[in-house]
Amino acid sequence: MEDLQAIRRLKRGDIGGLECLIARYQGKALRTAFLITHDEPMAEDIVQDVFVHIYERAKFFDDARPFKPYFMRSVVNAALNCIERDKRNSYLPEVETCELEILLEQAASVEEQVELNTLKWQIKEVLAELSPRQRAVIVQRYYLEMSEQEMSAVLDAPPGTVKWLLSTARDRLRSLLGSERTTE
Repeated sequence: MEDLQAIRRLKRGDIGGLECLIARYQGKALRTAFLITHDEPMAEDIVQDVFVHIYERAKFFDDARPFKPYFMRSVVNAALNCIERDKRNSYLPEVETCELEILLEQAASVEEQVELNTLKWQIKEVLAELSPRQRAVIVQRYYLEMSEQEMSAVLDAPPGTVKWLLSTARDRLRSLLGSERTTE
């Protein structure tokens, strides 16, 4: 079922439309919210709240607009608002990165594994020092593999703003990773 059909079902009061949207977007929404908040229970609450909001406000959704950018923008904004409200972004639990795990398994020596583990730890540490909005654009670009145009739609910001946010976030990461490496 297409997103538009699911929305139309919701507008008629058929909860099956919401079930289709949940099945299609829940996983990506949870990962997105978690990568921004670094708090699994908070991410689950955020996604649940966004789906409830979609259900309650379905009759106001513009059928001419695509659902996915609207939904993902809602998840990102809700995550940022939750962080701002709760100020819980000081703790980063263990976040596994599939690509990094594959590299670790393929590492030819213990030294390479130690170096990769150290880099993984450093990246997680410096991500905590980025602002929530900078973390959001890094997650969208490099984890969700969104284009700048998609990010512009999700963040409801001009493409120039998205480019600036990405640039400043990357510069900050480079700076923080550089200072981490020089302290060793």
